[in-house]
Order: sequence, then C-alpha cells, then structure tokens
Amino acid sequence: MSAQASVKRFTAPQIAARKRDTPIVSLTAYTAPMAALIDEHAELILVGDSLGMVVHGLPSTIGVTLEMMILHGQAVMRGSHRAMVVVDMPFGSYEESPEQAFRNAARVMQETGCGGVKLEGGARMAETVAFLTSRGIPVMGHVGLTPQATHVMGGFKTQGRDEDSWPAHIDDARAIADAGAFCVVVEGVMAELANRITSAIQVPTIGIGASAQCDGQILVIDDMLGMSARVPRFVRKFGNAGEICADAIAEYAAAVRDRSFPAPEQTYR
Repeated sequence: MSAQASVKRFTAPQIAARKRDTPIVSLTAYTAPMAALIDEHAELILVGDSLGMVVHGLPSTIGVTLEMMILHGQAVMRGSHRAMVVVDMPFGSYEESPEQAFRNAARVMQETGCGGVKLEGGARMAETVAFLTSRGIPVMGHVGLTPQATHVMGGFKTQGRDEDSWPAHIDDARAIADAGAFCVVVEGVMAELANRITSAIQVPTIGIGASAQCDGQILVIDDMLGMSARVPRFVRKFGNAGEICADAIAEYAAAVRDRSFPAPEQTYR
C-alpha cells in the first residue's frame, strides 16, 4: 500500500470536534497541483464557486454550473489526500427544494468523491440542511455576506454594521448549526458579530472577513498568493506569485524574441 493510500482524510465529525480547539486551516483550490500544495497544511479544502471568477473570468458566481463544480472537484480530489474536500453547491442547484438539493448534492459526492458540500443561506435553508444531513450528506453552512445573493444585497457589502441586525444573523447561524451543519462559514461581517456567532453555535465557525476568534479561517488561494488584481480589504497577501509569474513570462518572451531560447542545452542534437 502506498503512503498516500494509507493517509486518512479529515472527516466532518473531526472538523466539528475542532470547536474551540486549534484553529482550522482552510483554503480554496480549483486544480490538482494547487490542492497538492495546500494538502499538507490544511484540514479543509473548499472547491469554491469563486472558481467562476478566479479561473473562468466570470463577473460573479451566478454563472457557475454544477458541471463546472464537479470538474474542479474531481481535480482537487486527485491532488489531495489528507484534507477534507468540500464542494460548493452553485446558484440554482439547491434553492428550489430539499429534494432538488439532495439530487444535486448526491451527484456531486458520487462523481467527485468529496467529503461534503457547502450551501449558502441561514434559517431559510435549515430544512434543506436537515434533509441532506439526515440522508448522509455532510453540509458546511455559509452565513453573513453570501455572494450568490449579492444581487439582492446590492453588492458585496459588509454585514452587521447595524447592531439591530445582529440577532437575525445569529439566528441564521444557529438554525443552520441546529439543522446539522458540521461547520459554518461566516463571511464579511463585523468582528464583534462574528464573535457572537462563534459563541452562539456548537459547531466551528470558519471566518473570511470576520474575526480571528472564529474557530478557523479561509481565503481564496489566488487572493492570498497575490494572483488577483483586486482583493477585498480582509485579504492579507502572503505571497507575490502574480508578480513572480509576470516577470517569468516577460523573461521568456524576451528570450524567444532574441533567439536565446531554446539554447543548446534545451535542443536535441
């Protein structure tokens, strides 16, 4: 048996058990090579529908299809062996009914082999979360700023600026957790609200633009590596891969034009 085959992936119960424990490391990935780089360091890899913008150049996540999520989910599963892989349910694939959500989530899990799915929405999605989890599909929740609903929200706006809105956000997270979600992404909310949500629910919170006191953190991999031209305020760039790639491409182009590439050592004789 190979060393990779003997490694067991993190599971939903193991992630859930990390509440108030060592923070959960999570990143997005869309390809096998990037998943392989992340796998050693993260407990959870999310195949986010952000791939629509990051990989496919779409203006938002709305145009992402189930087939796109499955394709990238398969790639990430091939590249990783240790982290739990969760695949986003794209817009329109789960909102109609719990039955629709189950059909599509089951297809995602069957065709990718992933460990769970993520869907957006609070109390309105609690029935669907309960329906899925009772039928063997681990669910990661997502509350606060929900990108699939930005047309309703009026854009990517920080949530919880008005303290009067906090109870509704807390109720959303509690409803999803009580319905059976093994963890909940909390995105784009005031830090104080994120702390309240983290204290209010019994499963881990995964923050993105939230608070360091969440039970874990996630970022879009291209954002934190410096590959994205524009990033939200909450992103810290941990690398300058975009600049490195641009310099390498420019050097390659110059070498082609002055015929210094290919050199004798790159040529068959």
